[in-house]
Amino acid sequence: MNRGVLSSMTPPSQRYSSWIRTFHSTREAGIRLVCFPHAGGGAGFYFPLSGLLPPEVQLLAVQYPGRQDRRNEPGIGDIGTLADRIADALQLRHGGDRLAFFGHSMGAAVAFETARRLEQHPGSSPVHLFVSGRPAPCAHDQRPEQYLHLRDDEELIAELSMLSGTDPALFSTPELRELLLSPVRADFRAIETYRCTPGASVGCPITALTGNADPLVSPAQVRMWQAHTSASCTLHVYEGRHFYLAERFGEVADQICRTLKEYL
Repeated sequence: MNRGVLSSMTPPSQRYSSWIRTFHSTREAGIRLVCFPHAGGGAGFYFPLSGLLPPEVQLLAVQYPGRQDRRNEPGIGDIGTLADRIADALQLRHGGDRLAFFGHSMGAAVAFETARRLEQHPGSSPVHLFVSGRPAPCAHDQRPEQYLHLRDDEELIAELSMLSGTDPALFSTPELRELLLSPVRADFRAIETYRCTPGASVGCPITALTGNADPLVSPAQVRMWQAHTSASCTLHVYEGRHFYLAERFGEVADQICRTLKEYL
C-alpha cells in the first residue's frame, strides 16, 4: 500500500483523523458543520469561520490528501472517491450526530456527493447543505470546458493567480512548485471530470451562495441547485469574486447561524 493511502485495513481512528480537523472544541455543540475546501485549498481555509460560530455549532474541516499536514500523500483526482472516503470517516465518529455541510467551489460538489452517500445510512443524513461558488451539477452543459489539469505549469499558475491572487513567487523553485501544484492538479482533474448522475438529489434543504462578480459562475447557474434537492433551495448573493468568502466570513457566518437555528 502506498504511503498515505487509506483502506478498510486502516484503523478507524486514523481513517477519521486523516480527514477531519477541528479548530475550536465545544461541549455545547448541537450541530456540526462539516466544511469542504475548494480546489487546492486545505482545512485551514475555514479557521476564521470556525472562530465566528457560536458554541452550539462546531466546525469540522475536511483535509484532502496532498496538502498541509497531508502533503506527503498523493492527491485524489476523483470526486466520487473523495466522497466515499469522507463519508466513511464521518460515519465512524459522527454517525448519529446532527450534521450540516458547507462546500465552496469544488468543495460544493464533494459535499453534495458525500451527502448523497450518507443518505444511504439511516440517521446519518445531513440536515442542511450549503453550496458556495459552484454551478449546479445540472448546469454543466452551460460551462465551457477548460481542463486546467491538462495545462502546463505556467498556465496553471496563471489561473491560480487570477482566481485567488496567489503570488507567483511561491512557485519560484522546482521543489516548491511540485509540492504546491501536485494537489492542485489532482483537484482540478477531480472537478473537471466530475459528472453527476442524472437526476441526483438530496433530501435536505440547500442554501446556495455566490459572489456577484465571480468570473467562473453566474447567480443563475448557482440557483439551479434547486434541481438537486427534494426540499427548498434559497440563493444569497454577496459582493465579491470567486473567493468572496474569504472577505465575508462574518456575513456568511451570520447566514449559517440563522439557517441552522431551526435545527438546534
